[in-house]
Amino acid sequence: MKSEMAQIQQNAVQNHTATMLEIGTSLLSQTAEQTRKLTDVETQVLNQTSRLEIQLLENSLSTYKLEKQLLQQTNEILKIHEKNSLLEHKILEMEGKHKEELDTLKEERENLQVLVTRQTYIIQELEKQLNRATTNNSVLQKQQLELMDTVHNLVNLCTKEVLLKGGKKEEEKPFRDCADVYQAGFNKSGIYTIYINNMPEPKKVFCNMDLNGGGWTVIQHREDGSLDFQRGWKEYKMGFGNPSGEYWLGNEFIFAITSQRQYTLRIELMDWEGNRAYSQYDRFHIGNEKQNYRLYLKGHTGTAGKQSSLILHGADFSTKDADNDNCMCKCALMLTGGWWFDACGPSNLNGMFYTAGQNHGKLNGIKWHYFKGPSYSLRSTTMMIRPLDF
Repeated sequence: MKSEMAQIQQNAVQNHTATMLEIGTSLLSQTAEQTRKLTDVETQVLNQTSRLEIQLLENSLSTYKLEKQLLQQTNEILKIHEKNSLLEHKILEMEGKHKEELDTLKEERENLQVLVTRQTYIIQELEKQLNRATTNNSVLQKQQLELMDTVHNLVNLCTKEVLLKGGKKEEEKPFRDCADVYQAGFNKSGIYTIYINNMPEPKKVFCNMDLNGGGWTVIQHREDGSLDFQRGWKEYKMGFGNPSGEYWLGNEFIFAITSQRQYTLRIELMDWEGNRAYSQYDRFHIGNEKQNYRLYLKGHTGTAGKQSSLILHGADFSTKDADNDNCMCKCALMLTGGWWFDACGPSNLNGMFYTAGQNHGKLNGIKWHYFKGPSYSLRSTTMMIRPLDF
């Protein structure tokens, strides 16, 4: 009986132990599963933590770079501020200097305005005096001409009286040109009366008694554009203008004068820069009207070009209503004025007058090709003749 009880207790203990072992095994299995899960979670956490640490490191590096760049930019800004301060200081200094200079310039301008006002008044007074002097000079020239005419009349009267009384006296010869006037003792430039052979009436001309020994009879003059040179054949034949200013003596008178004896031609030129030059021809005369006042020249010298701008081999005179040139284009109409054009040629001293600044590129201006080129219009010109043996 005791042994059975003991056996029963032993079995009961064994069963209990087995149960406990099963429970323990189950718990261990569960614990192991939980431990594995925790290990997986821990691994994930570690992986995530590693990634976060890497990102944090990267962010730290980026932040460091940004801080470094920020520091550099800050230094640059400080440098710019320093430069800006220096520039502001210099600007202030320059403004001060400029203000002083501006004040000085204003003062100088006011002084100049005062000076200009004074000079304007002086110029006006001088112009008045010049006008009075010009008027007086014109009056004196008129009186001189009247006196010369009176002297001629007296000489003629005296000559006639002597001849009537049977006396022998050589007849007083009238002035044929300005050379005769000069040789008679009148050596001041001005307007004189000459008596040209084969011309019914005397002619008033301007005599240049100062240039190159004097005795020059002026046959053409341009100086200010006050006279229109775009005229017809009849006007160029008989002449136009005033001998004291711009004028053309007249082809008929030029022909008559140059038929008296051998003449030299001198052409004076001046450009708009004040440069002067001349061309001179040892022989000069023109034909009659039937010959279209044909030009004859020989022996060129001067400073207005080594080559003559006038046609040496001869050219007929042309005007807008009388085309005698050797060009189909009618040079007098295209280039204006009356001239010895030939085939338009390298010169035209009777062309259009253009003022300073407007005188370039003008083919129809006052042209002398070998002095200033084919399209430069000159400021002033003078054509003068004098006997070859003067």
